[in-house]
Amino acid sequence: MILVDMTPRRRRHTWERVRLSHTHASECTHHDHEHGGIFHTHAPAGKMRRAFWLTALILLAEVGGAALAHSLALFADAAHVVTDLAAIGLSWYALRQAERPSDARMTYGYYRAGILAALINGTLLLLITGFIVVEAYNRLLHPQPVTAGWMIVSASVGLFVNLYMGLGMRHDQDLNVRSAVLHMLGDAAASAGVIVAALVILPTRLYVLDPVLSVLIALLVAFGAWRLLRQAIEILMESTPRGLDFDRIVGMIQTEPGVSEVHDVHLWSLTAGKNALSCHVVLSGDLTVSESQSILRHLEHRLAGQGIGHVTIQTEDATHPHGGSALCAEAHTGTHRHG
Repeated sequence: MILVDMTPRRRRHTWERVRLSHTHASECTHHDHEHGGIFHTHAPAGKMRRAFWLTALILLAEVGGAALAHSLALFADAAHVVTDLAAIGLSWYALRQAERPSDARMTYGYYRAGILAALINGTLLLLITGFIVVEAYNRLLHPQPVTAGWMIVSASVGLFVNLYMGLGMRHDQDLNVRSAVLHMLGDAAASAGVIVAALVILPTRLYVLDPVLSVLIALLVAFGAWRLLRQAIEILMESTPRGLDFDRIVGMIQTEPGVSEVHDVHLWSLTAGKNALSCHVVLSGDLTVSESQSILRHLEHRLAGQGIGHVTIQTEDATHPHGGSALCAEAHTGTHRHG
């Protein structure tokens, strides 16, 4: 897009329109070049610490119950809990890492530690699903008698403790916490299946019910694990965050008074709920620094309202050497990254 030089009178008219349109933004926020609030939050590491120790309690209850009931199902569920204990411990560690401030080596901080942990947790969930299916197949071929009473007692501990933890954290938006919640609710479902099977087995001796319920639980866990893995991979690949429309965001920037063009736009997430944007905007070359800063502050304010808490905008005039596409003009050369 080619910009023509403005006469002083036309420039004053244009800047007055820009200034008036931005007045309400300065009244709503005292920005002073702050980048806080929406972007810098603390992950609930305390919740994960509590979940770790409560899961250890479940493990002790199920190992003891399995020994008393001679139940292979409870031993298998205890192995499931061991995996969950490791996953929750990893999540706890990752959340603590995410609280560390940025430094010269990790300029964005340690948010991605949580995403890596979520990726590992999702993979573990899929492996657990495979284990459940294999065990269910073996039990269908060779049903084994169990002591249903001890199964009910031990599984009840796992059911109620996991429901207490999982439902208590189910509204947390942190991806890493959500992965832990999936583990907890999957465990609760497994415990409920053990209880139901035991209640039916008591009068009927239909031991085949245990593997049938296990397959249903495995399908539920696999569905949640796949959703978790897909979101973690999208964040690691720096795709446009879910819930944000790339074209709508670009259009909002383009319609900002004083902006004639926007290009080289990048929109991504550091972790779930922490979105960032970088772009180049073309302004009139005769605007003062103060005038251009007012435009930038108003853009930051509007983008924060869209859930984008970290904004980097490069200003240019009409003589810029870049292409006019909203997407990075050098995306195929590998020489340009994030503005």
